[in-house]
Amino acid sequence: MKFKQLSMTIAALCVAGGAVAANPKLAIVYDAGGKFDKSFNQSAFEGAERFKKETKIPYIEVQANSDTQAEQVMRGLARKKVDMIAAIGFSQTQAVAKVAREFPKVKFVLIDSIAPGANVNSIMFKEQEGSYLVGVAAAMASKSKKIGFVGGMDIPLIRAFACGYGQGAKAQQPKIEMMQNMVGTTSAAWNDPAKGGELARQQFDRGADVVFAVAGGSGMGALQMAKEKGKLAIGVDSNQNYLHPGSMLTSMVKRVDLAVYDSFMQVKNGTWKAGVTHKGLKEGGVDWVLDKDNRKVVTPEIEKRVNGVKADIINGKIKVIDYRAASRCPV
Repeated sequence: MKFKQLSMTIAALCVAGGAVAANPKLAIVYDAGGKFDKSFNQSAFEGAERFKKETKIPYIEVQANSDTQAEQVMRGLARKKVDMIAAIGFSQTQAVAKVAREFPKVKFVLIDSIAPGANVNSIMFKEQEGSYLVGVAAAMASKSKKIGFVGGMDIPLIRAFACGYGQGAKAQQPKIEMMQNMVGTTSAAWNDPAKGGELARQQFDRGADVVFAVAGGSGMGALQMAKEKGKLAIGVDSNQNYLHPGSMLTSMVKRVDLAVYDSFMQVKNGTWKAGVTHKGLKEGGVDWVLDKDNRKVVTPEIEKRVNGVKADIINGKIKVIDYRAASRCPV
């Protein structure tokens, strides 16, 4: 959809959304990964949908394929006097900072990055904690004692996932070997399942038997490759276990859905506050998943160990290093 069409859609939806004056006007802007990436953006969508279902309050949704377009989209929404804009993804940081300054009466929630402003709530996740848990699971499930990591765009956020994963694996199995590759260095890295699959194949060919895919749409290729090779994969952000039951060891979920749902609900209830919010295991922001789709590949020993480690991280007995706050990854 071209931007001119997007603008027309926004205008039409704003008129429709404003029919009930007592209700807040809410909007969500997805990043280049797209609404149905079965991962990060889709989790945000599910949170917004839950809010709509419970409150009957509609919301506007738009996808921004570039930083420039994100800024234009947000400015268009702000001019229509929406009450809140939920910006999904670090790539929208500059757009939020700029548009929030221009429209101080509009509230912004930014997922995965921090932007200044008295009308901005920046929500950060402790991805390293959830990744530590799936690293423990990977080390225990691996027969070759070689594990892999396929990241999307090579940025500190994705390095934080890899670093947490490595810390968990090494704590469980000090001599384990971890391979890691990134799909690319631009936003296109989130939408290249062929490249994601190829990187996973290379890691499997080098002996890895578990791969953690943190690559948005590109990760779909890695998960598919694990199924084809008879290996194990770990999903990310949303629960992806259902995609390939039997070859999915687990998923490291990041509750973007709750972040969006809570933000919308706070605006509705008049309790929303600006600032910076950090969500880890203790806050229910990240976790690992055990359900009917991976029950057969998660042994009782893995379950007991991972849940024990989870409790130790929550109570402070285990400290997981955040790559973004350290000069380098300790493993």
